[in-house]
Amino acid sequence: MLEQIINSSNFNYLSRGLEAANLRHEVISNNIANVNTPNFKRSAVNFEALLAKELHLDEDSGRMALVRTHDRHLPIAMPSGSVHGVIEEDGTTTMRVDNNNVDIDSEMAGLAKNQLYYNAMSTQLGGFISRMKNVITSGQS
Repeated sequence: MLEQIINSSNFNYLSRGLEAANLRHEVISNNIANVNTPNFKRSAVNFEALLAKELHLDEDSGRMALVRTHDRHLPIAMPSGSVHGVIEEDGTTTMRVDNNNVDIDSEMAGLAKNQLYYNAMSTQLGGFISRMKNVITSGQS
């Protein structure tokens, strides 16, 4: 039973979201640390777009194309759960004469946004675990 809880899609997506937020924090911190390094090119983490592709979300409406709601329905390809954050370097732009493309204001705003994202994900994951604990203990304290 514990294996089913750990392997549930909610737990899987939330934990991968936390991993991506952690990776994004490291990448943004590296960008900020190298703001004055000549020829340094900023990096970013791509996770949400890859996750949307894994979930087969329609780009226009943001909804899943097909949902299986009962075990006797025709099987559909379920996401493999293998998408993780990918670091991508932005080598196409240059902000200054030393070929560095880090904008400190943009990076600090991204860091604050990522902190909010991480807090939201950790709150959701904590709530999920609390609900599962409540189900397991049948509401007994």
